[in-house]
Amino acid sequence: MSNRQSGTGTGVRQTGEDFLTKHPAWPDSSHQKNLTAGAVDFQALAHVLANTCRWGGRTRRFYSFAQHAVLASEETEALGGPEKDSRRLALCALLLDAGAFWLCDAQGSVLEVSRQSEKARRARQAIDRAVREAAGLTDTGLAPEEAELLRFVKRMLEAAERTDFPEADIRLDAGMAFPPIRRRVRPIEPAKAVRLWLARLHSLTGPFPENGSVAETDGQERAAQSLNDGGSDDAVGRDAA
Repeated sequence: MSNRQSGTGTGVRQTGEDFLTKHPAWPDSSHQKNLTAGAVDFQALAHVLANTCRWGGRTRRFYSFAQHAVLASEETEALGGPEKDSRRLALCALLLDAGAFWLCDAQGSVLEVSRQSEKARRARQAIDRAVREAAGLTDTGLAPEEAELLRFVKRMLEAAERTDFPEADIRLDAGMAFPPIRRRVRPIEPAKAVRLWLARLHSLTGPFPENGSVAETDGQERAAQSLNDGGSDDAVGRDAA
């Protein structure tokens, strides 16, 4: 994977060792009003995303938000376009669900922000800005056509998920049917999803600036590459159709 820099990444924190020995800065709705880029702990966020099952766990196989986000990011970048814009949009896709994990109820269920008050929507927007800034995205958000492209990718991925997770009974949204992505989704275990999500983040933002751990980031790159190349049956996250 490339190590080209797409932003400053000043908020990316902690090495793997730090995460094991220090108290993680978990996504926390009580801090949503004052969340800053420097307070975003991507190691902790990756852990939460990888240990949260899609569709509220209504599937026989564990399929995480982290794996879903990586697929969405890769498919967004694969659509092409100018490299800088393509990589920036791929990073936006990777982080698209991240803000929701600061808005949880006491049981850890992600709130449906669209049904909440204007105050909750503003909180979600502030969180999304902090997460983007922590990843080096200093722009104000997505242009309408960019948001539409991400929505298109999301619908294509959901079409594939409906096929590959028939037991989840995912309902079709009203409107035009979308073709599925051209890869089969095969769920991976949470620990591997953590590594895959962090490797994807690293590939789109460059080295973690605060830890300087070449060995760790190289290990993340190798983990992601093994998943892309196939690897063992229990490691594969997605296949060519």
